[in-house]
Amino acid sequence: MGHGRTLEYPKTPVNRVNRYNQRATYDLEQIHTIINTSTVVHVSFNTPDASNPFPVTLPMVGVAASFEHPSASLGEPLDVYLHGYVSSRLMNLSRNAGPQNSTSSPPPPAATDGDGTTAQGLPVTISATLVDGLVLTLTPNTHDVNYRSATLFGYASLVTSVEEKLWAMEQVTNSVVRDRWRHTRVPPDGAEMQSTSILRVKVVGGSGKVRVGGPRDELKDLKREDIRDTVWTGVIPVWECFGEPVGYKGVVQGDEKANRVENVPEHVREFAREMREQNEKYALAAVVDTSQD
Repeated sequence: MGHGRTLEYPKTPVNRVNRYNQRATYDLEQIHTIINTSTVVHVSFNTPDASNPFPVTLPMVGVAASFEHPSASLGEPLDVYLHGYVSSRLMNLSRNAGPQNSTSSPPPPAATDGDGTTAQGLPVTISATLVDGLVLTLTPNTHDVNYRSATLFGYASLVTSVEEKLWAMEQVTNSVVRDRWRHTRVPPDGAEMQSTSILRVKVVGGSGKVRVGGPRDELKDLKREDIRDTVWTGVIPVWECFGEPVGYKGVVQGDEKANRVENVPEHVREFAREMREQNEKYALAAVVDTSQD
């Protein structure tokens, strides 16, 4: 980023955190890191189907990145790229929204058309949550969770540029397992390109929320010696564990092994190890973090 700048999403009625606002963050780097650290993000949108009044939420694989500025850091303005099947409902709705190929930032939220889209694209909300600990206190009312959550608001449109689509597919693949793209059979063939759609979400706002630390009991309970003598308090650290990679044992064409590579590739083994250690380290550090006390 340079010059030590810290960029934040502007606070608006849409993204402002009201409850427990001391946990709020609008820092682009922190929010984008949560999105890119989450294995799965959830994408919510409305449909034009009058018989279904409920918003739709889909688990998807996505990554915050910038095709226009590939070297941009997580602390800079980024789009979110989402991977999906070509004929899915979300892809079809986004296909009818525009613009399809613009990489410039959209204007603020606008009025929707009859199909729920706008001139900027399909309005979507993207969210991700990482659980870091279960906080057990003297009474159920003050039990809590250590967590990191992020929410982004933006407009989704279909990527039709082949160059941008291939770039986005590589970013999404490497967001699942770092450096995986170049260790596979690439580029995708014609049928794979046709059956896969990529959405570019132009982000117009976002916020995050983070809870760290231990139990925070109320004074009325802390004054009760009988309760403190009988009720255990503390934190159960929680982290997503990436286990030791296991080679595929399936067969094709009779007894022939599907996986002929006996040794786990170094990029796979190292990724699993680093993620396992990183997640455990954060969860344990969050327990003793007193910054919110």
